[in-house]
Amino acid sequence: MIPLGLNSKERSELERLTRSAADSRALRRAQALQGLDEEESVAEIAERLQVSRQTVYNWAARVPARAGRELVARLLDAPRSGRPPTVQGIIEPLLDAVSAEDPRDFGYRATVWTAPLLRQYLEEVSQIGASRQSVSLALARLRVRWKRPRYTAARQSPTWRQAKGGSNAGCANGNGQ
Repeated sequence: MIPLGLNSKERSELERLTRSAADSRALRRAQALQGLDEEESVAEIAERLQVSRQTVYNWAARVPARAGRELVARLLDAPRSGRPPTVQGIIEPLLDAVSAEDPRDFGYRATVWTAPLLRQYLEEVSQIGASRQSVSLALARLRVRWKRPRYTAARQSPTWRQAKGGSNAGCANGNGQ
């Protein structure tokens, strides 16, 4: 049992949250705090909410640690560290504008765009650091399909049988079959 020291206003706010919480995580945390306030054991709360006991302890530690805020703000997730996914909406228009162009027009020594080359272009022109995977996912969202070039010079001639000493009589349609 963890003493929370909730006042009557906070208890009524917890009850209101458990009835109509928009965020499911805040709802579960409110239910856990309400159970702790009603002197329910941590193991029972953890089993009922299908979380570990340590999670219930962590949720209970948030209440005094975030004092000075409303109870709802104490139950919500804190901003997380790490790189936010900010390039998702930014790079699509840039890639869409440049994907139909020839990379040689931009000073690159390639005839077709590749994901690493587009990543380099974004870094040099727009100062946007995107990973190769982010570029590939953006191209997939734009429905850009990578195709291998067809080598028409290596195709068989319709008269290849004749050149090899055979007859063209069996292939009246001219495709060599």
